[in-house]
Amino acid sequence: MAMLLRSLLPRVGILLPPVGCPRLIRCLSSAAVCPPARAAVYQQHGAPDHVLQLVEVEGRELLEGEVCVKMLAAPINPSDINRIEGVYPMRPPVPAVGGTEGVGVVVSVAPGVSKLKVNDWVIPSHPHIGTWRTYIAKEESAWCLVAKDVPEKYAATVSVNPCTALRMLQDIVDLKPGASVVQNGATSMVGQCVIQLARLNDLQTINLIRDRPDLNSVKERLKALGADYVLTEEELGSLDKKTLAGRAQAKLGLNCVGGSAATAVMKLLGEGGVMVTYGGMAKKPITLSTGPLIFKDLRLQGFWLGKWKSNHSDEEFSTMVNYLLRLVRDGKLQYAMDEVQFSDFDTALQKALGQQGSALKQVLIFN
Repeated sequence: MAMLLRSLLPRVGILLPPVGCPRLIRCLSSAAVCPPARAAVYQQHGAPDHVLQLVEVEGRELLEGEVCVKMLAAPINPSDINRIEGVYPMRPPVPAVGGTEGVGVVVSVAPGVSKLKVNDWVIPSHPHIGTWRTYIAKEESAWCLVAKDVPEKYAATVSVNPCTALRMLQDIVDLKPGASVVQNGATSMVGQCVIQLARLNDLQTINLIRDRPDLNSVKERLKALGADYVLTEEELGSLDKKTLAGRAQAKLGLNCVGGSAATAVMKLLGEGGVMVTYGGMAKKPITLSTGPLIFKDLRLQGFWLGKWKSNHSDEEFSTMVNYLLRLVRDGKLQYAMDEVQFSDFDTALQKALGQQGSALKQVLIFN
């Protein structure tokens, strides 16, 4: 097992001390070190509950320009699951540590580090850091400094879903105050952020959700966030033509579901409207009618935050996430999450995989 870990862990960014060194601290004297860690590692792609293993790894000396970060919190996102399954277009080579998002605190720095210091809060600037572990040693450029005046769970989850919501509202269509945005998947984290960010910019939102036993309470929760209309697909289908025509003026439609839910979004787009697809939770193709495409001049396009990040600087990314965290601090942006101790990783993973029914976003907490 020792030889296996020694060959495996350098490939996931964790180096072991030299053979014959009984305790790391004795061999590294006063050099900056990253302590021993516990990590969720997968050696091959497959079902996450089959291929992920929690392993103990030894610490190592920091290389020049590196910082050691003690993780505070990290979510389990659908894209994390897809990376482990091997179906996500952008993924690290295996073996790898799971997780792309999270927040940690800098606990030590090596010579050559110029912008970060001990006790700074940081989030990953790049997606392949592997955040499901207690300590991470990476180069300074891999981290983005963030404010410390918000709950850890928000700092841990700001860089994917809230950023996706913000970019789609700001970059696709020139939305004037009073314009309408329609979306499906409105209960998702992106959906909740869209509602609140739209409200801050005097935009109306039409929110489509699936039918469920607690439908009324879900509607009230979304309206409390600022949703103007909340409808199921069935309720949309029962609207008379006059009412439907009055609401079918949205300039921007957001689709994260696919199938009939995407068709429902298109029904509510106005002349020249754009539907942006950023997910496919239903795993069904988008079905379109030719009439609206021709006579309403509708357009379809996709959005992937990873592409946005590749075309923008780390400074622009930092500005965006810290703007969103200021909204959190000021009580203008919030979303529901379920905090789970990292020691209970298996339970959090089962919930994230839907094995225990519908569940909130799972956020791992590291003590």
